[in-house]
Amino acid sequence: MDFRDKDATGWAEAVARREVSPIDLLQAALDRVAEVNPRLNSVVLMQEQVARQSLATLPRGPFHGVPFLLKDLGCEAVDFPSFNGTRLYGQTRYPANSAIFDRIAATGVVTFGRTTSPEGGIGAATEAAVYGGPTRNPWDLGRTSGGSSGGAAAAVASGIVPFAHGSDGGGSVRIPASSCGLFGFKPTRARLPDGPFSGEGWAGMAIDGFLTWSVRDTARMLDACMGPDLGAPYVAPALARSHADAISRPPRRLRVGVVDTTFTGAPIDPGVAGQVRDAAALAESLGHHVTQHQVKADVAMMMRAWTDIVAVGTALSVRSGLKGRDLGPDLVEGVSRGAVAHAESLSPLRYLQAVGEIHAFGRQMAAEFAGIDILLSATLAEPPAQVGRFSHDTEDYVAYRTGDKGIFAYSPFCAIFNASGQPAASVPLGMVGGLPVGIHVAAPFGQDEELIAFCAELELAAPWAGRKPGI
Repeated sequence: MDFRDKDATGWAEAVARREVSPIDLLQAALDRVAEVNPRLNSVVLMQEQVARQSLATLPRGPFHGVPFLLKDLGCEAVDFPSFNGTRLYGQTRYPANSAIFDRIAATGVVTFGRTTSPEGGIGAATEAAVYGGPTRNPWDLGRTSGGSSGGAAAAVASGIVPFAHGSDGGGSVRIPASSCGLFGFKPTRARLPDGPFSGEGWAGMAIDGFLTWSVRDTARMLDACMGPDLGAPYVAPALARSHADAISRPPRRLRVGVVDTTFTGAPIDPGVAGQVRDAAALAESLGHHVTQHQVKADVAMMMRAWTDIVAVGTALSVRSGLKGRDLGPDLVEGVSRGAVAHAESLSPLRYLQAVGEIHAFGRQMAAEFAGIDILLSATLAEPPAQVGRFSHDTEDYVAYRTGDKGIFAYSPFCAIFNASGQPAASVPLGMVGGLPVGIHVAAPFGQDEELIAFCAELELAAPWAGRKPGI
């Protein structure tokens, strides 16, 4: 049984037709973990007995009986302890479920463990020390599966599960989706619940999401999970129709602005740029109006503000976890120690100033869509990086993020839409040198339905379902 032969919706339909049972699917997932996880290092903290016990009371939701994994960062759940990507806290148990976990569980999935993430969720590669080594890409074991939802992407791409939970604070769903040939969608800010364990992530820039083979799996999961939790500080604009309804018909003919460089005009890998132009030609062949676009928003300001906000968030988490212990390499990795040092070097006024700059940038990005409906680019500036290139060993947190060879140079597109709050997605349309390359598409704030309908149209026109790694 290969979970890559059908998407999650297809496996749920097979369960409903009694062609396969939930216990058979769970066993197949466990067997696949045993087969490939020693090479990938993507699945951790398995709770097989919890999963088996859940089979007796599974809700009759849209994914009844389908195996599922949670990212080991957030998505707090009583039955699923977490390292949260770090040695700092040990194995944490929670007194209650998060709202997002309860909504995921109500879909009828069979959750049996967690997937790896980098410490603090601040990397584009998943190589946390707490897991004993890097998480590798099923397409090429020498390459990263991305971050911070790198374990989730590797688990789906390798056929351990047909889809998985992730989260995205600077591209952490879309980067792994691009790296592993999957679909990854970041909804509009606050479309999904964030409580009760946090009010917001990284000043509202972080949000949950999913790694899937198909657009329809993401659409159905978003419909099941969206909406504010009790006491949410703000909510996303209401949708005119569900995501599933939106993908049931093509979108209107859209104005698509194309960028085949970075948003600041710097060149990207020539093969990747070619894939962007091919995707633009595909959109034009579908009847959309395609033009070249030049981004005017102050990306450099956004990158500085994002870097400072995330440093402060990291410092808060680390200092809370230390509980008076020394900030040493036995507990905290280099980049996180550097983030703490950077945060503590900032003026006490800087955090709110940075939040104000992010809000100003959001208004600038809103203006970018005055003449277009979709902004199309690459997801990453190059194919998936080699393992070790974005190791957390360095303590130079600022250079790690914003240096010439840092994360923002490698991933110059994704975090922009965490800052703006606008919906964005990585669509697995391209291949360069035998490795997957995502095409990034984004839409105005609140226009999730139009964006996901455009993604579904691309999927129908250039299907990727048969493309899978050989591991």
